[in-house]
Amino acid sequence: MPEASENVPRRLLLAAPRGYCAGVDRAVQTVEHALDLHGAPVYVRKEIVHNKHVVEQLSERGAIFVDQETEVPEGELVVFSAHGVSPAVHANAAERRLRTIDATCPLVTKVHVEARKFAEQGYTIIMIGHEGHEEVEGTTGEAPDSIVLVETADDVDRLEVENPDKVAFITQTTLSVDETAAVIARLRERFPNITSPKSDDICYATTNRQLAVKQLAAECDLVLVIGSRNSSNSNRLVDVTRELGTPSYLIDKAAEVQEEWLDGVETLGITSGASAPEELVTELVNVFRARGTEDVTELRAIDEDVRFMLPKQIRTELAASAG
Repeated sequence: MPEASENVPRRLLLAAPRGYCAGVDRAVQTVEHALDLHGAPVYVRKEIVHNKHVVEQLSERGAIFVDQETEVPEGELVVFSAHGVSPAVHANAAERRLRTIDATCPLVTKVHVEARKFAEQGYTIIMIGHEGHEEVEGTTGEAPDSIVLVETADDVDRLEVENPDKVAFITQTTLSVDETAAVIARLRERFPNITSPKSDDICYATTNRQLAVKQLAAECDLVLVIGSRNSSNSNRLVDVTRELGTPSYLIDKAAEVQEEWLDGVETLGITSGASAPEELVTELVNVFRARGTEDVTELRAIDEDVRFMLPKQIRTELAASAG
């Protein structure tokens, strides 16, 4: 993005909350501490979180990202990503004598537990999620013979189940709140006796960031969402904004902003997905400050105070190294 331009928004509005959720923060710290404690290389199965910038930074420190645990040399240390893995992955790792650290987000683990419980009770489990997403693959692996994936309300109409009175549903944690509500409503229509989890599977951070961007969209001419292309929750922020009639674009960093997007923009909204670090927001804000935007305000929708403890193995090793 050129530094000099007539396209200078009068005001920047920053969504709050935005950026890192507790599960992402925990996962990134897990890899950082593993590198500090064990030195390079530390292998990571898949991207630890779906953010290009984070993956590049950790790679520079000596993390090696692999697609499958079978690519990790026998006996080496591997971290499982925040999105969770199936029991088959744990079994493969054990067979290869890999030392493992599981950085699965606790809220994803909750969905895994639900899947196992519903399967043990004989339910057909309908999982609402995106095909091919790591989180969906990991959860489905908990009960592959019992889980059927749906993405839309139309998919629900095509479902055929063995016993319509013995159906339960679970969801991916990073979906559109509104779209998922529509799918669940259709499920309840088709299967009046359907069983649901005790609490929502869509995580607090996904819900809160969508709530915040809705408020942002109402006050802005354009909303820029910082996040990577493969980040489900970041893509949903763009979708939610556009559905409200406000133009929105997903960018990895400030350099990707295109001048024509800014034509006629008086108030520019900025938010970031749950896997995007705050430094990327700061960089974007600084670009606009350098161009002459002086009014930078935060629009707070809700306060967050969720924190997750690091995996026990990391906490134990940190305590030992400190002692």
